[in-house]
Amino acid sequence: MDERRQKPSGRRSLDEAGDATRRTRLANERTYLAWWRTGLTSLAVGLGAGKLVPGITDNDSWGYQVVGAGFALLGMACIGYAFRRQAAVEEAIESGRFAPPDARITLGLTVAGLVLGLATVLLIASGN
Repeated sequence: MDERRQKPSGRRSLDEAGDATRRTRLANERTYLAWWRTGLTSLAVGLGAGKLVPGITDNDSWGYQVVGAGFALLGMACIGYAFRRQAAVEEAIESGRFAPPDARITLGLTVAGLVLGLATVLLIASGN
């Protein structure tokens, strides 16, 4: 019995380089959408912290409004960076190189998230 594999009729041969580029572009698209999901989630948290919590708790604490606005700004930053990052990676794919994320931006987003998280914990702990 012949153990060799034959190409099914009507199908072209495997293009590994082209397939790798397509997979990389699809991964870039998924990452872009993940940045968007993170941004939209931050906007929702901002709305919840800044408007909903004070409205349902008889608490007019300006702290919740500040934290809510902070989360909204963080969400907008994530959505904005999504576009910038997607474009940088696409350009890198075209030129055959790698585009590392901007360490300053990722550090800034990390610090902002940590500060907002700490502020949220402090608001909850203080009972305001």
